[in-house]
Amino acid sequence: MNIKAFVTVIFLAASGFLFAQAPTLWRGPHGNGNYDDKGLLRSWPAEGPQILWSYDQLGAGFSSPVVANSKIYLSGTEENMGYVYALSNEGKLLWKVPYAPEFTESYPGSRSSPVIAGNLLYQYSGLGVVTCMDSETGKVKWKKDTFQEFGGRNVQWGVTETFAIDGNKLFVTPGGPEKTVVALDRMTGALLWSAQVKGDLSGYCTPLVVKIPGRTLLVTHTASHIAGLDAQTGKLLWTFHHPNQWSVQANTPIYHDGALFCFSGYGQGGVKLRLSADGTSVHPEWVSKSMDNRIGGAVLVNGYIYGSGDQNRYWMAIDWKTGEEKYQAKGLANGTVISADGLLFGYTDRGELFMAEADPGGLNILGKTKVSLGTAQHWAHLVIDNGRLLVRHGNALIVYKIR
Repeated sequence: MNIKAFVTVIFLAASGFLFAQAPTLWRGPHGNGNYDDKGLLRSWPAEGPQILWSYDQLGAGFSSPVVANSKIYLSGTEENMGYVYALSNEGKLLWKVPYAPEFTESYPGSRSSPVIAGNLLYQYSGLGVVTCMDSETGKVKWKKDTFQEFGGRNVQWGVTETFAIDGNKLFVTPGGPEKTVVALDRMTGALLWSAQVKGDLSGYCTPLVVKIPGRTLLVTHTASHIAGLDAQTGKLLWTFHHPNQWSVQANTPIYHDGALFCFSGYGQGGVKLRLSADGTSVHPEWVSKSMDNRIGGAVLVNGYIYGSGDQNRYWMAIDWKTGEEKYQAKGLANGTVISADGLLFGYTDRGELFMAEADPGGLNILGKTKVSLGTAQHWAHLVIDNGRLLVRHGNALIVYKIR
């Protein structure tokens, strides 16, 4: 083998290793609710898209499915114990393994989605316990109680974040007077750094890793602040005061073109923050009281933010550049939203599942159905994978054909 061929083989092998270790992300492959699937149906039959299969033994939970390693992973609660379930792509249970006691007070059930990086899986309980498992077998590798070890304090409806990972660092928000946010070595659970963010509690938020020239940022909501930290060192770079009535800051910020859109419910709305070139400061560009979504997220598609409100009981489009509201669409309940192939996919808290054009001119519904399988609240975020729409409703996962 000549040297050029040898170097090519080594490069491909290293690339394959790095790709295999790339972590799954909350809200799709880019962490922003946008999926890469193409060739999707542009209309649905009157009864809705075809259901390929369903599985209804998940236990209680509000988290989303995660597709990795040719498997579908979910979390759920049976009695007071949290479990990770691994399903085949055909809907057969491969294994289920307990990870920790779960939150059983108001709205009992699992909150966080599993995160898979190569052969490891990470799950957070609503009571603050991090569990690392083998992603093939579910065998527990290590655990860390973030409340006991880092002085964290729980929040009213249980901590809910799905972990963000950067390299060997797994980020967690115990919330508390000293170690508000921490980075753990994802192989061992050892503490790498901790940061104090105004002594805030957790804000229910899954953080966002933002890579800019010369720095990687960790951006998250705590109970009352939007915070930017240096992901490598944990240094707190900036905060922006963003409180709401119940300190629920569940939406992951949206990053685009050097700016962040951060938003929450109970009438608070959103703010677009422009990052400085080095990421060490922000300044507000505009504020929107319209987009006061509580837990359903939003998507940015071709320069417009789409989603629904909370106290503002309608769906809307917001101009990314100016914050101008382009339309108000009523008649559907508020809910979660994702996007793919120029389309919006919404799942309302009344169980309405719909597809619409991502068009700032108005909400043109192309298909609609009712999610009748499953239990409890319709709060889980949708997932698209290989022409399938995955919908979690309590104890059930329903998989629709949308291509």
